[in-house]
Amino acid sequence: MNAMKKEQVRQVWQVRRAALAAGVGAALVGGVLLFVPDRGEGSRPATPVERALAAVSAGAPASLPDLDALILDREKWLRTHPEDSTAWAVLGAAYVERGEQRGDSTYFSKADQALQRSLKGQPVGAAGPEDHGARAAAEGNGDGDGDGTDDGDGADDNKQGGIGAPARTRALAGLGSLANARHDFTTAKKWGETLRARRPGAWTAYPVLIDAYTGLGDYAAAGKALDKLKELRPGTPAVLERAVSVYRDRGWREDAEAKAVEASARADSPTQKAEALYTLGELAWERGEPTEAMGLYDAALTAARDHPAALAGRARVLAALSRTDEAYRAYQAALAKLPAPEYALELGELYDANGLDGDARTQYATLRARAARAQDHGVNEELVLARFEADHGDPAAAVARLRSEWARHHRSMEVADALGWALYRAGKGQEALTYAKKATEQGRRSALFSYHRGEIERSLELDGPARRHLDEALRINPYFSPLLAPRALEALESLGEPAEGGPQDIEGAGSTPQSPEMVRPTSGAAQPSGTPTTTPPMTRPMTPPVTPSPS
Repeated sequence: MNAMKKEQVRQVWQVRRAALAAGVGAALVGGVLLFVPDRGEGSRPATPVERALAAVSAGAPASLPDLDALILDREKWLRTHPEDSTAWAVLGAAYVERGEQRGDSTYFSKADQALQRSLKGQPVGAAGPEDHGARAAAEGNGDGDGDGTDDGDGADDNKQGGIGAPARTRALAGLGSLANARHDFTTAKKWGETLRARRPGAWTAYPVLIDAYTGLGDYAAAGKALDKLKELRPGTPAVLERAVSVYRDRGWREDAEAKAVEASARADSPTQKAEALYTLGELAWERGEPTEAMGLYDAALTAARDHPAALAGRARVLAALSRTDEAYRAYQAALAKLPAPEYALELGELYDANGLDGDARTQYATLRARAARAQDHGVNEELVLARFEADHGDPAAAVARLRSEWARHHRSMEVADALGWALYRAGKGQEALTYAKKATEQGRRSALFSYHRGEIERSLELDGPARRHLDEALRINPYFSPLLAPRALEALESLGEPAEGGPQDIEGAGSTPQSPEMVRPTSGAAQPSGTPTTTPPMTRPMTPPVTPSPS
């Protein structure tokens, strides 16, 4: 193991030990994990507008107060300077960020108008007009980078997407980010590839492409885009977060965790810190370590009090720990901050699991209403609606929705899993298995994916594979769903023990599968499906341990 790998492992275990020892987020925040780099004595503190502009330009999350200040600043400026294409592009990007952070799709329509206005006012090859926010930082040099020259489309590639980026670069990247936020991955790919073709050194093309390729299920292309992004912007928190996502999809758990730790260490704002700690919490939750996940979610909320995803993460953990009333309140708090249909579905299923049918129906109605509102503003909510229909509504309608997504080349692991499950629920088990295999054989270790595949195989009387995948689901995360985890255990028990001597060929391929954490593919390559795991055998999934053991 080389020195860099040893250091990554050391950092990961420092984080785990801190979480396990503290048990609460405040202890984490009080230590090294919440260090914010010193900006130097005597330097003028950045204004909210400057902080938000720097974050948006770097592809990093900005705090909502700062983001609101930037939006108000740009709106005011453009009332008297409507020809400023760069200001329109920055305003559009800020609208996208605001819409995502608050789940308010009305901002996506505003973003579309602002970004299109920027493109219309900026002919191909023309130099960008003055950037108002950058002008303040650059003391009026006019090009926004402080060197007194007009970069136009010949700007230094290292600046593209930053404060000195030309308007067209900003607008194209903004349109790609908007399309990804709307789950329109084909359009996002178009904008990202257009920007990359025009300016291969523009780093802002690559976060757009990573998200778009991932949504389309082209994980090899996402890996290649990440490689290029790391070459152009090595070590920045936003790039490290993208690396976590790509490595997670490949099944590289330790690598993903190491990058999330590094993102936390390099964060230069409380909002970025919270995002990195939340990501670490998600990785711990997916490993089936609820107490460690709780410490990390709490740390994220200490860094940024209103982080809605961390609130939802806490709700999942509280449900797993049988602190059900607290879980209800945490979900309601998350929904108040971010009215995402996914959170409404999770809360509805928690009510369902506890026999509160009326409350569940209320949440499912909320899900439909919020999804419909988002769709009015161009957001594609077919996946979450199909998941709801498959388990709580009309499975045939879920199949129709997901077949349409598949035809649009939205072929991610999530869509493959949901389509397979919807087909199973609609009584088409043999076809369902084809899609369940697509979801489980690309690398990511997902308890939900494994459970779905196991139930499909059980319905087809493939007892050996069914037993293996149901057991795998409970080993990966025995708390993965308050509604489905108990069903997984019941299904596994119904299959009984395998025949004496063990199954001869549970894969039907004459070979023993390998764990994805034991096999490292080359960059950009798909990874074999996860099978056995090193997690110790579990007895009952819904009885959480008081103190978790490091995995």
